[in-house]
Amino acid sequence: MARFSQESIERVKDAADIVEIVSAYTELRRSGQRYQGLCPFHDERTPSFSVNATEKVYHCFGCGVGGDVITFVEEKEGMAFADAVEALAERYGVEVEREEEDPRLEEARKRRARLVEVLDRTAAFYAAYLWESDEARKAREYLLGRGLREEALREFGVGFAPNKWDTVYLRGQQAGFTVEELVASGLVKKGTKGGFLDHFRARIMFPIRDARGRMQGLGGRATRENQRAKYVNSPEGELYRKSRTLYGIDRARGAIARAGRAVVVEGYTDVIAAHQAGVGETVAVMGTAITPEQVKLLSAHAEEVVLALDADRAGREAMLRAQRVAAGKRVRLRVASMPEGEDPAEMLAGEAPGSSGAERFAALVDSAVDLPAFHVRTLLDEADLGSPGGRDRALDEVMPVLAAMGDSITREELVREVGDRLDADPALVSRRLAAAGRGGGRRAAEDQGGKPAQVASAQRAEPRALSAHELREQALLALCIAAPAYGRDYLERLEAEGLGSPDLARARRWLVGHLEHPREGLPRDDAELADVVTQLVVRAQREPASPEAMELNFLLLEKAAVERQIAASEANGGDPPVELHKRRAELAERIAHHRGATENPRK
Repeated sequence: MARFSQESIERVKDAADIVEIVSAYTELRRSGQRYQGLCPFHDERTPSFSVNATEKVYHCFGCGVGGDVITFVEEKEGMAFADAVEALAERYGVEVEREEEDPRLEEARKRRARLVEVLDRTAAFYAAYLWESDEARKAREYLLGRGLREEALREFGVGFAPNKWDTVYLRGQQAGFTVEELVASGLVKKGTKGGFLDHFRARIMFPIRDARGRMQGLGGRATRENQRAKYVNSPEGELYRKSRTLYGIDRARGAIARAGRAVVVEGYTDVIAAHQAGVGETVAVMGTAITPEQVKLLSAHAEEVVLALDADRAGREAMLRAQRVAAGKRVRLRVASMPEGEDPAEMLAGEAPGSSGAERFAALVDSAVDLPAFHVRTLLDEADLGSPGGRDRALDEVMPVLAAMGDSITREELVREVGDRLDADPALVSRRLAAAGRGGGRRAAEDQGGKPAQVASAQRAEPRALSAHELREQALLALCIAAPAYGRDYLERLEAEGLGSPDLARARRWLVGHLEHPREGLPRDDAELADVVTQLVVRAQREPASPEAMELNFLLLEKAAVERQIAASEANGGDPPVELHKRRAELAERIAHHRGATENPRK
């Protein structure tokens, strides 16, 4: 794939407001030249997340994540680098250029843009037709009768497809699109008797967009009893993939970030009703099944997903499948127990935030239970608990679920609940669980749809703690960035002494040629170097730099290097050269002098 020119990337970085972007995910407060807040990448109570608005970088001193404004969009939006650059360029009106683009790739990109354009135009036509045409009167009455307000329907671009067989077919060609493009977009299909006809006719239309708001396809609901299918979506094609689509994600993205969770429902009107009632973090799967791609997309926006699917058997089975789909993903799944026979749209019909229906739905979401607890209770509800044999079978079925949970208060409470439901001593359940843990831990994890290594990898690795010496090295490099006029000399002097940390040694070599703008031009395929340089840039803003502080850090590092040489000589059974002892004493004297001129840098 063609690369963006470096000049284009830098223009995007310059135009992007990293504080505005990060603030959609966590509240930031200004602190001097920096902004601070709770880290959006891990749970914490004390702010350790820092944003440098000038350098357009961020770093968390708690979990170690860091990067520039493009990296942040990649991580939080689940985008590839090129998509993140394009998203920021669109948002801030920057024109980007590509280097040596393969003509075939350029053609494919232009074709995709054409398909998105014709879908956008058609969705706008459908939306206008819903409110302006007499043919759509019954559709309007149906939607408004379900308690959906016109304002919310317009916000989601809900429309109506005329019943005439060739409306879009003709309009699309008049707008300059080819028949092949209309077919590829899913708007037109070939008829059984030859010719072409509109894919959607006499249906209420719901535009389906990706997280960036780009059209992917359409969903259509029947308005007449004789229509063969109640719902018809765009055919699978170049843009629309049911398995990786979430209806409403474009409008819910910001609310998901602020709430720290996503609420998943089944239908288009469920989403609109939830947003109308103030639950803006709601999205819908295309049907009842949730896919690995959808879980991955949600995990890029939130660490908790609440499933508020219908309470019928299909909905329960979909939630249990979600447990297997989410195995190994860094996301916590919970279940809101919807009343049987009532979907979110019915519960929220016409409700505004704070009204009874909205309060009921919000309460169900807030009281959602962890998916394993829902799984256990579903198994017990469907088991034959009227006989000892039935209770034994029920115990066998819940064991893998309990074993996969790991030690927790939630599991202990479930153990007691299982004992009560089976009319058995909880100690018996605990003994069975201990046996399952010894021999069935791996099997239990695989029953949940993953492998033990995958489950373990779902937890973010803690950053390695730096030694005191590495912290000193880090401090000096950060000071060099903060005061490049003095720092360049120290970077050159460090070359002879070297640095104990290989990562910091690589960063020093990079800074020699990029001290004025350390983040510019960092190789995208070297995440380790990018992380280290980002940490240094962020730290450079934390403390004022001075020649005295830089000299003190350098002397301390030099003294440590001399002491290592002395220790190595003694370890080999020899006497260290006298010059080393003299040098150590000289350095100690100079350090004592400089301590009076500056504070000891924080370690």
